[in-house]
Amino acid sequence: MVIKESLRLHPSGPLPPPRECMKDTNVADYDIPAKARVYVSIWSVGRDPKYWGDDAEDFRPERFENTAVNFKGAHMEFIPFGAGRRICPGISLAMAGVELVYASLLPEFDWALPYGMVKEDIDLAANMGLVCSKKVPLVLLLPSSPLT
Repeated sequence: MVIKESLRLHPSGPLPPPRECMKDTNVADYDIPAKARVYVSIWSVGRDPKYWGDDAEDFRPERFENTAVNFKGAHMEFIPFGAGRRICPGISLAMAGVELVYASLLPEFDWALPYGMVKEDIDLAANMGLVCSKKVPLVLLLPSSPLT
């Protein structure tokens, strides 16, 4: 959720290369002629109150809790790596780098379980595949000590 919210507010390329219309098109009552170059501002899409609410400028990772919205180009309100045939080919490498940064920060904090939860309640079941990920996400409270 934190990674998604970070990518929403700070996409790697806020203004990707332009697209060129192949034929005359009409989008939302706008006529776009063939050969016209169209620029899509990923930065402004990620901050649009129409999709993200009045608090679109706020950093709230919980907005991605219990939602299927992802950054693989299927949800047009969240396209930090672009979408369609021209989605960023380095998305896997970029995500590995981002996850490495977050993984290196995690040991620097003393994390606590939510109130009323004990460590026996943690479900360690994994999805099987090339990479094993947790079936049930781990939920932690805010860190109890700052970085030193």
